[in-house]
Amino acid sequence: MAARRETLVTLAGLVLVGTLAGSTAPVAAAPRQTSKQPVATGYLGAVATVDPEATRAGVEVLRRGGNAVDAAVAAAAVLGVTEPYSAGIGGGGFFVYYDARTGRVHTIDGRETAPQRMREDSFIDPATGQPMKFEDAVSSGLSVGVPGTPLTWDRALRRWGTTSLAQALRPAIRIAERGFVVDETFRQQTAENEKRFREFTSTRELFLPGGEPPRVGSVFRNPDLAATYREIARHGVGVLYRGELGRDIVRTVQHPPVAPGVTRKVAPGLLETSDLARYTAPLREPTHVTYRGLDVYGMAPPSSGGSTVGEALNILERYDLSAMSRTQALHHYLEASRLAFADRNRWVGDPDFVKVPLQELLSQGFAAERACLIRPDRALQSPIAPGEPDGRYAGCPAAGTGAREPYEGRSTTHLTVADRWGNVVAYTLTIEQTGGSGIVVPGRGFLLNNELTDFNFAPLQAGVPDPNLPGPGKRPRSSMSPTIVLRDGRPLLAVGSPGGATIITTVLQILVSRLDLGMSLPEAVAAPRASQRNGASTEAEPAFETGGLTALGHRFQQREEIGAATGIEFLTGHRMTAVAEPTRRGGGSAMVVAPKR
Repeated sequence: MAARRETLVTLAGLVLVGTLAGSTAPVAAAPRQTSKQPVATGYLGAVATVDPEATRAGVEVLRRGGNAVDAAVAAAAVLGVTEPYSAGIGGGGFFVYYDARTGRVHTIDGRETAPQRMREDSFIDPATGQPMKFEDAVSSGLSVGVPGTPLTWDRALRRWGTTSLAQALRPAIRIAERGFVVDETFRQQTAENEKRFREFTSTRELFLPGGEPPRVGSVFRNPDLAATYREIARHGVGVLYRGELGRDIVRTVQHPPVAPGVTRKVAPGLLETSDLARYTAPLREPTHVTYRGLDVYGMAPPSSGGSTVGEALNILERYDLSAMSRTQALHHYLEASRLAFADRNRWVGDPDFVKVPLQELLSQGFAAERACLIRPDRALQSPIAPGEPDGRYAGCPAAGTGAREPYEGRSTTHLTVADRWGNVVAYTLTIEQTGGSGIVVPGRGFLLNNELTDFNFAPLQAGVPDPNLPGPGKRPRSSMSPTIVLRDGRPLLAVGSPGGATIITTVLQILVSRLDLGMSLPEAVAAPRASQRNGASTEAEPAFETGGLTALGHRFQQREEIGAATGIEFLTGHRMTAVAEPTRRGGGSAMVVAPKR
């Protein structure tokens, strides 16, 4: 059902549409130019995303009387249009929801699953006996898992929403049809993926109009995606999991649309229609720890976000960070993250396939045993060995040597929503790498995920069980960390970020900055970041203060940007502040329903 692929361009103040044949004709409705603001304070609801179109769509839903779940799904669907390299119906994610009526936090696991034909050695090259090259695995059908995003939207709306999926998709359909203005971030992400996008005919036709990345200021339309959204709106998500759309996905995965002249061998995938039909998006109990008298809720496995952030907070609660020098406070933050990541890599995987000792990982006894390794005068040397969350905690075991850090892609997007009734959503969704697998489903207008490359291709350490190896029907471990913090049973903060494994450290650093170091939420989101993940060096943004930490033995590797967070803080008098990035990833967009006067 290939709809005509069109891309709008601006010319002499007129909006013109160019078809594949190169002709142009005027169109009636031009997209609005929407400016970004990173902070907004007001009443009756708030939305923060990376994109102004998505944020505006969520706010409009709230303004019309929809709740936080309605607005979150509408905003997420728009991100599938305007942030197609980070999110969309070809991917998955984790949905965390605070229900103001019951005071409870709920979560939906929308993580992608591996096909039934996947095995532990599926990413091992039979010719060499070694793991495949990572870049070859990413841009292939083999990396594609069963998408979980459509069922996540449907399940959230049916359980907690007030509107239908068809209604929630309307803003995204409208934007896909009329187009959105290309900014520098979209062009840059296209250019960075240009080489692999050219390898697939469907991707090249959609995202490289005229053979080049779209120009900044031009208008990008995706009528194929509009048609796909319409089909889902009319017939429900069954068209993907049991219908023609699903068959198109399977056909694409098994026979990637490789462009003529591509010499690289593109591995076909293992996905079958039966894999789509058996997919579920289960409700899971959230992780829960207390920190400074607050209740912190996150996402349980197969995400490692809730357990790793929670363990690090348990470690840090043993120290009065607010009374420390900034160097010492940051030193303890980095060491707690180092230890928690060692444990994450060893113990966390899909709980339906491996035994995850979640209760012990988040126990005070285990945190005390790990915290005793932290020295105020010297940094630990990574990779440090994981602890033993076995319920027997006495003394201070020596720090051994652990496994290397696994690689994880750094795309993804996060949105945060609150409504006038006090309901809150923290939702992180992804297609994994920026650009996912690089494969667009022909005629459907969306990229497929490469989520299965989040599995470890081979055990990280010989002789040690690895919980994150591939397997049939298994969900790869994730680092997504949508987080909601309650004070006396009511929301105080909601926050999350993209960034692969740096998601965990971004969320942890924001929480520490806000709750311990005296920063406001906007200051905590904007502050320079560092990410220690049990690696030999700590990744740090250029403005992060390293001098005093270097003297303690920390080693640093510069990263231009880490994460792209959004969050909401709940203030007195029913006010709320929505916060997005001021500069990272081109800056985000925060809006409220009724700005304060």
